[in-house]
Amino acid sequence: MGFKSRLVQPFARRVARNIQRWSDRPLEAQRGVFQALLRGGRHTAFGRDHSFDQINDYAQFRERVPLRDYEGLRPYVERIKAGEANVLWKGRPSYLAKTSGTTSGVKYIPLTKDSLPNHFNTARNALFNYYARTGRGEWLDGKMIFLSGSPELIQVGGIPTGRLSGIVNHQVPAWLRTNQLPSYPTNCIEEWEEKLERIVDETLGQDLRLISGIPPWVQMYFERLLERSGRETIQDLFPHFNMFVYGGVNYEPYRASLEQLIGRRIPSLETYPASEGFIAFQDDPERAGLLLNVQSGIFFEFVPADEIFQEQPRRLSLAEVEVGVNYALIINNNAGLWGYNIGDTVRFVSTRPYRLLVTGRIKHFISAFGEHVIGKEVEEALLRVAAREGVHIVEFTVAPQVNPPEGGLPYHEWLVEFEEVPRDLDGFARRVDAMMEEQNIYYQDLIAGKILRPLVITPLRRNAFRTYMKTQGKLGGQNKVPRLANDRRIADQLAAFKEGL
Repeated sequence: MGFKSRLVQPFARRVARNIQRWSDRPLEAQRGVFQALLRGGRHTAFGRDHSFDQINDYAQFRERVPLRDYEGLRPYVERIKAGEANVLWKGRPSYLAKTSGTTSGVKYIPLTKDSLPNHFNTARNALFNYYARTGRGEWLDGKMIFLSGSPELIQVGGIPTGRLSGIVNHQVPAWLRTNQLPSYPTNCIEEWEEKLERIVDETLGQDLRLISGIPPWVQMYFERLLERSGRETIQDLFPHFNMFVYGGVNYEPYRASLEQLIGRRIPSLETYPASEGFIAFQDDPERAGLLLNVQSGIFFEFVPADEIFQEQPRRLSLAEVEVGVNYALIINNNAGLWGYNIGDTVRFVSTRPYRLLVTGRIKHFISAFGEHVIGKEVEEALLRVAAREGVHIVEFTVAPQVNPPEGGLPYHEWLVEFEEVPRDLDGFARRVDAMMEEQNIYYQDLIAGKILRPLVITPLRRNAFRTYMKTQGKLGGQNKVPRLANDRRIADQLAAFKEGL
């Protein structure tokens, strides 16, 4: 055990005990957060518009504060950008997190003095809790790399503005910054391939112990490291590498490829960060699901996912959720997001404590025929069959083919980049289809009723998805390929990368 890991160990134990306390009393924690939010928002423009001074409980709040997406909140954000204070939260935001939306274009999410600890402290606490639970803290004694967006900020309405991952870089304490890679100038490079080369330059020969990033971009980094070094595996380069932190996408589609590159299975920690708030994190390496972050400035609401587009959907507090139901996630926080639909869907696997899985995006589904297939279903279907048959998947996405050019019944087209295409691709597709029918009764009924024919897998050439993301200006950083869509915008562009073309 090195100096830093010894120094941090007592604090890590205190963090773990605190997490245990609030996770044992989650509803009490949420009541406290709710009351604090009402007090903080009472004297804001939003609070006056929605009569916060007359709200005493959640039922009244639900009546007065409607559900909103970013478009519903945009008029208030524009006032903030124009220089007005006390709009959504007291004072002015410390930062604006700039992110892209599918329908709203660029979004500016406020981060306040009160909400910043939710982002940085939760990431730190997740790691310290892992250390306390497992005794594995060696990652503190070597270098750590965070594959993130540029930390360079611009001014919007006098407020520092940039990507959340870049903003968080400014919150890293001095004691940890000495361990951090890449360097600030390298992190500021926008063009991913150039940035990747500089990161490789700076990390070769270092005692790298922890890597944090989105799995597909970590995979690119590993591949480039091995190409440049001539080594066989990442463990040959970094023998003390012992922690992989990830969030934003499911690790399972990439696990086999990453472990092959690393040379062994590596301990990992899953997190659920978003620009709107740090929602959950893996508190127990031995249990499924992420612990909901109930005492960090966010009051959570949940809407059954199949009701989210109704005029009056049910809004549930944490006390009302059930295991196994797919919910749209709604947050209220101390950055001034109120009744805010962040666009994600979750499903609880436990209520003692409240642990959940991220199941997809509200807008990322297929329901061209009423089947309402979600991301979690397509991932589980493909990955179970692939694992059983030793097939390695690089990346994939799914889209409906409503009017097949070859004629016949419509179907779901799965565009898949394999490391090696299965010899019996048709048989592989049949088994994936059977797994889909097992998971989704509506899909099963459509197949049985001859409304849809079984899914079709279209194999894509090597690096198809990377090339596509590059053409979209989304190579690297925090960008992700949607697992599925209800239209063919992505699928039709990927068609140019079919095997054999």
